[in-house]
Amino acid sequence: MIRSYNLDFCKLDIYHNYMIAVMNEGIVVCTLKNSILIKIAEKHFKKTPFVYITHRVHSYAVDPIIYIKTAEVTNLMGFAVVSNDPKQKTLTSYEKSFFKKDFKQFENLESALTWKDEILGQKKEDLLLINQQKKSTN
Repeated sequence: MIRSYNLDFCKLDIYHNYMIAVMNEGIVVCTLKNSILIKIAEKHFKKTPFVYITHRVHSYAVDPIIYIKTAEVTNLMGFAVVSNDPKQKTLTSYEKSFFKKDFKQFENLESALTWKDEILGQKKEDLLLINQQKKSTN
């Protein structure tokens, strides 16, 4: 782990190419809280591709509008929701409609981390291919 934050609304752990948030019980993730998370991500990842993982241990609400702004973070490659609560599948499906990047629900953290490695590996391969194509056209 690179850094851990204990914010008034969540615990946030920063790693090399991902972050894990555990929101506090009963909070509402609104635009203000989301902007704090975005600022922390921009500070730690700058231009490094990363994945955001929310580990939904507690019950809380999310204003789905935040996903529109979150999707604008250029180097954010994917968003994972970790929860074994069956209701989360329905909520995740709804929330996903607001997020125009890879967004997936997992029942455990290990599966989300495996997906994170896959998605970041794919994005890296895509960038290499684009760079090779640019070099061949010059």
